[in-house]
Amino acid sequence: MHIVLVEPEIPQNTGNIARTCALTKTSLHLVKPLGFSMGDRYLKRAGLDYWDKVDIKVWESFWEVAEFFSQANIYLATTKAAKRYDKIKYRTADVLVFGSETRGLPAEILAAYSEDQKIRIPMLDIGRSLNLGNSAAVILYEALRQLNFPGLK
Repeated sequence: MHIVLVEPEIPQNTGNIARTCALTKTSLHLVKPLGFSMGDRYLKRAGLDYWDKVDIKVWESFWEVAEFFSQANIYLATTKAAKRYDKIKYRTADVLVFGSETRGLPAEILAAYSEDQKIRIPMLDIGRSLNLGNSAAVILYEALRQLNFPGLK
């Protein structure tokens, strides 16, 4: 599996997601601009001692990621989606894309994909959404559950 964070802003969220990726053999892809430096102490602290266990790549743009994964299933996590994340039949090479904490995914990225590729987590509509780290974990673990948690014990 692959998690893509488009323009993440909060180092603690990215660190938390990196830790989740390390513990699930999931690749982490970060799309610039980042709201922090890769040497940020909060980023490092949130990821604890898992950084050497994470397959991580930093990209200049989302479109580079999209081209690289052109043969994979790409799913965009957005509160604007109609389809629930648990209604997808996930595969091992799928790509789960999340937007920044304050803006979500840019309109041009959302416009480039079909409604079937946009997924949401059910929640109350109170003007806020789940934390980015929680959202990534919820969707990733549903995908891994469907795949019978490959390589995990």
